[in-house]
Amino acid sequence: MDFTDVSLTALRVFRAVAEQGTFTAAAVSLGYTQSAVSRQIAAIERAAGAELLERRRDGVRLTAAGRVVMRRATVVLDEIEATARELSGLEGQAGTVRLGWFPSAGAVLVPRALAALRRSHPGLRVVGREGSTPALVRALRAGSLDLAVLASAPPFRPPDAESPPLVLRTLTERALCLAVPAAHPLAREDFVDVADLRGQRWIASGAAGEDRLLGVWPGLDERPEIVHTTRDWLAKLHLVAAGCGLTTVPAALAAVAPPGVRVLPVRGGPQEQRRLLLARLPHPPSEPAGLVAAALRAAALDLDTPSPPSR
Repeated sequence: MDFTDVSLTALRVFRAVAEQGTFTAAAVSLGYTQSAVSRQIAAIERAAGAELLERRRDGVRLTAAGRVVMRRATVVLDEIEATARELSGLEGQAGTVRLGWFPSAGAVLVPRALAALRRSHPGLRVVGREGSTPALVRALRAGSLDLAVLASAPPFRPPDAESPPLVLRTLTERALCLAVPAAHPLAREDFVDVADLRGQRWIASGAAGEDRLLGVWPGLDERPEIVHTTRDWLAKLHLVAAGCGLTTVPAALAAVAPPGVRVLPVRGGPQEQRRLLLARLPHPPSEPAGLVAAALRAAALDLDTPSPPSR
């Protein structure tokens, strides 16, 4: 089989595997069986005459040949999608930017930036997706995202060890906060003392097999009591409002906390800082991508304006 005979389906499957990091996750995202994904990958590797994916215990990684195929495949698939949009009668756009973000950034930061762009550049088209920071980094590497808003915690290491390094810009850095039920004794003050976190019940998020669960205050000198685990940050906050437990939140989420939740700073221990990063590949960004980056920076500056604790 000559590589010029590779199907668009095989290219889409290959891109999905590279982005998702595993055959299983790619199959779920595409609605395929895992065996169908495996067959498509086997076919494209036969056509390439080389291994395109390095199979590892923690997932897959693009080989040198795989990066070549991914770069070209992304161009082909983007052009096909652009053709489909034109044929469907959509008006011409001033530019399209593919933006990714981690879940809580989609609550406040990204909507503010996109609202500003709709006013200032109504012809600019932003195609967005939510994902975990590792998944977004893989998508950047695969060439299917132009920009990504990532989360970073101390010691603030680069999000991956691949070469060339991603270009990272800090959008904001703020202290981690605590979401507390409004009727909880800890909600009576305008801050929580870290010593009072012993023996509390926690609402966490995380995937099976992860070493740490997000939502539990870092550095507790006890085994935390996890009463609920969910990936949805809004579900976590509503569980807090229902009095089910406490959870950690970025400071920016105070603006969208539901009734019955107080978002408070924590004192008495080391400051737990969290960064929002804007990441891209190390080549000059397009003009539309530059506009989106500027809007995200402006929205982040707005979020950095101090606000009183929520009640």
